[in-house]
Amino acid sequence: MKKILLALITASSLMTLPLLASAADYVLDDEGGHAFINFKIKHLGYSWLTGRFNTFTGAFNYDAAKVSDTKIIVDIDPASIDSNHAERDRHLKGPEFLNVRKFGKAKFVSTKISDKGNNQLEVVGDLTLLGITKSIVINAEKIGEGKDPWGGYRVGFSGTSRIGLKEFGMEESLGPASTHVDLELHIEGIRQ
Repeated sequence: MKKILLALITASSLMTLPLLASAADYVLDDEGGHAFINFKIKHLGYSWLTGRFNTFTGAFNYDAAKVSDTKIIVDIDPASIDSNHAERDRHLKGPEFLNVRKFGKAKFVSTKISDKGNNQLEVVGDLTLLGITKSIVINAEKIGEGKDPWGGYRVGFSGTSRIGLKEFGMEESLGPASTHVDLELHIEGIRQ
């Protein structure tokens, strides 16, 4: 009887193992240059000014079978803004925009993830910028996942969002065509 009971316990443990092991923790591959936080804003309505944040870290957990359980945290160094123009970057870091001396960190924390089907996701979360926290929506797409050539495992996503300058306390007037910034995210996570 003990052998039968032990066999049943062992079998049921083995059957639940894949359920427990399916969720995984990932870190953003910012060191390997496989994660990007880019932005663009219209310049006077005539063209696009583009750039990126060079320094950020982040982590998330992910289970393809339970996408809604995903949690994401990303810390961004606003002083790492790079618009490919040193004088403009100094202006963007100043008090009229990112005010990096007073607000040295920006943060995104997910609050809800919805699987829209066909690898499409809606990521809702709190973005803290200039000491102001607002809920934003990121329309995301799972690009793929699998083993990498170095023995690890990766999963990648891309996403877009739009934020208003005034929503985060940036009152600088850049003209009626330049009130919002478009964010473009490309994230590759390495399973831990």
